[in-house]
Amino acid sequence: MTDTDLELVRLRKIYPGGTVAVEAFDLEVKRGEFISFVGPSGCGKTTTLRMIAGLESITSGDLIIRGKNFTHVPTERRPTATIFQNYAIFPHMTVRQNIEFGLHVRNLSASEIKKRTDAIIDKLQLGDVVDAREGALSGGQKQRLSLARGLVTEPDILLLDEPLGALDANLRKSIQEELKILQRELNITFVFVTHAQSEALSMGDRVVVMNAGRVEQVSSPFELYTRPQSGFVARFIGRNKIIPGELADIDGNRASVTTPLGRFSGVPSFKAGSGTVGQKAMVVAPSEYIDIVPAAEPAGDAALDRARGTVTSVEPVGQVVYIGVELPGLVPMRIEAYRERIEGRGIVPGSAVELRWKPERATIVLGEA
Repeated sequence: MTDTDLELVRLRKIYPGGTVAVEAFDLEVKRGEFISFVGPSGCGKTTTLRMIAGLESITSGDLIIRGKNFTHVPTERRPTATIFQNYAIFPHMTVRQNIEFGLHVRNLSASEIKKRTDAIIDKLQLGDVVDAREGALSGGQKQRLSLARGLVTEPDILLLDEPLGALDANLRKSIQEELKILQRELNITFVFVTHAQSEALSMGDRVVVMNAGRVEQVSSPFELYTRPQSGFVARFIGRNKIIPGELADIDGNRASVTTPLGRFSGVPSFKAGSGTVGQKAMVVAPSEYIDIVPAAEPAGDAALDRARGTVTSVEPVGQVVYIGVELPGLVPMRIEAYRERIEGRGIVPGSAVELRWKPERATIVLGEA
C-alpha cells in the first residue's frame, strides 16, 4: 500500500481561447498531510483544487489518488469531498438531513447512515442544533455542518476552498485551531486553499505558493518564511527586506551579492551551477532577523552584515514601532522593532542608523528584486 494519497503529474489546465490557468503542476502529498495552497487571486490554486475534485476537466497530465489514476474519473466516483466557502447547505433540510444526504446518494443502509451521522454530529459538537435549519445557525455552526457533510462520507482526501473566508476574525482563528486538531485526529489528507498567507503558514504541514498558474515553491511553513526560493515568494510571504544587486560569488553553501550598499552574503536558494556571476540577484532577510541601531553604536559581532541609512519616520503602534529608513540608492525601507528596544536610543527622524543582521539568516535569490 502506498503512503502517498495524492500525486499531481505535470497537471495542466488551458481554457478555451488559450488561457493557461495551471501549467506543469507536480506535487506529491503524503497520507494524513495537511497541505495549503496560497497565492494571489487568479494564480490557479482554486482551479487546481477543482481539477482534483473533478469539477474542472484536466487538459493534460495525471491525477493519482492512492496509486490509482483518476484523471478522467467523474466527481461522484472520486474518493474526495469538497468544502466550499459558501458552505452550500440545503436550507430546507435540518442539520441531520444535510449530513445524511451524501450517504443516501451512496445508497448506504439506514443503520450505517445513522451510525456515521451520529458519530460526526458528536465529533463536531452539533447535537444541540441537529434539528435546526440553516437560517437558525451561527457562522461557526454552519462551518461545522459543512465539514460534517464532507467528512461523513469518509473521503480519502478532503478539499477545502477558502472555507473560512466568510467568518469574522475571532471565529476564523477559533475554527482554524479546531480544523487542525480535527485533521490530526482523523488522519485524513486535507488540501486547503486560501488567499491568506498567515492561514496557510499556521495550518499547513507544507505550503504550495502559486503565481500565474505555476508553482513557485513547496516548503514547510518555516522554510518558506525564512528561505524563499524566488523573488515572488520573497515579496509575497512574510515581511522580508530585499536588497537588489548582482551575484558576485558562489562558494558551496554561501553566496554574495554586490549591492548599492556594499557586498552582502547569505545562503543561496539555488542549486550549485545554476547561478552565474554578474546576473541579477537579491539579498533577502526576514524583518524579524534585522536589528536597527544608532549608527554610532559599536557592533559587537564583526561578522554582521550592515547597511547605513537615515530615519525618515517613526510610527508607534502598540508594542511595535515602524521605522522608515532611507538607504542610498534604494527605495525607502520599513523596519519593525519592539518599542522597548527603540525608546531612549535616539532613533528619531533625521538620525543615522544601521541595519544589522547575521549573513547566515539571509538568503540569496536570483532574479530582479
